[in-house]
Amino acid sequence: QVQLVESGGGLVQTGGSLRLSCAASGSIFAINAMGWYRQAPGKQRELVAHITAGGSANYADSVKGRFTISRDSAKNTLYLLMNSLKPEDTAVYYCTGRVVVDSRGLMQEYDYWGQGTQVTVSS
Repeated sequence: QVQLVESGGGLVQTGGSLRLSCAASGSIFAINAMGWYRQAPGKQRELVAHITAGGSANYADSVKGRFTISRDSAKNTLYLLMNSLKPEDTAVYYCTGRVVVDSRGLMQEYDYWGQGTQVTVSS
């Protein structure tokens, strides 16, 4: 009933930029925290950036100063602007959202994930 769909991934050279988007749709009453994770081959999924409903953001040390997370609550869309990309940023990037749904009059909160978008940074 709720879908998160990422877009904007691709192949870019070292030092380049990409902007990822994640559009949430479905039976959404509200979206609380949202975030971006990434998983490189042979590695565990790791948190890249996180943003609260109020707009407070946190970043992994490895991306601080290079990546910016933002959201458009009116459009239920999450963004990740990635600058100064490095080969070690290569991974599948996933968005996640803590979504409040109206389940027959009862508000319930669930975590949803997108299908992921590939980001490849060439050296």
